[in-house]
Amino acid sequence: MKFDRQSLRARIAVLALLASPIVASVPAVTAKPYDDQETAALLQALSGGKISLLEGLRQVGKGDEAAISAKFEFDDNHKLSLSVYTAEKGVAVDAEHNVLKEFSGSPEATAWTPQVEVLKDIPHVARASEHLTLMSVSHSTLADIVERTQKRHKGTVFSITPAVVGKHPVAVVLIADKGKIVELDIDMATGQRVSGGR
Repeated sequence: MKFDRQSLRARIAVLALLASPIVASVPAVTAKPYDDQETAALLQALSGGKISLLEGLRQVGKGDEAAISAKFEFDDNHKLSLSVYTAEKGVAVDAEHNVLKEFSGSPEATAWTPQVEVLKDIPHVARASEHLTLMSVSHSTLADIVERTQKRHKGTVFSITPAVVGKHPVAVVLIADKGKIVELDIDMATGQRVSGGR
């Protein structure tokens, strides 16, 4: 099988990420408690949103701009916010030569008019760089994954994040359904579900 230079570089970057001591220490199961008060409040607030996660992903994913993670969360004023993180030059360009950004704004109006921030602080840049590296091996966009998930599962998709589970790059999809959270791990390379949480 032949790879072009960009594709080969992306795969080498992912292999390096998977082999790193940080990733090696990640548990094989994405176990996380979702029973805290803030999460319960977030699930309740989702009903007030008029813009879906998929709509936000599609809105920013135009031209070369590529979404690398997205979620509903509370902003600094404890108001519901939709945040979509992107790589301005697409997933074929590494983080060093890309522009990593956050689009965030209220989803409670009929139109989503997010503010745009270029990521500069180390924690955000590091996390977005990892997400970009994992997205570089995906044959699907995050919007594609969310759309397929919504067709197959009840509830509201409120978060999608690239991660490493069992040394495999996956998209962790969180679905709110009747006050509970369902967690799905979608293989970034095949698009198939590899495990399910709650």
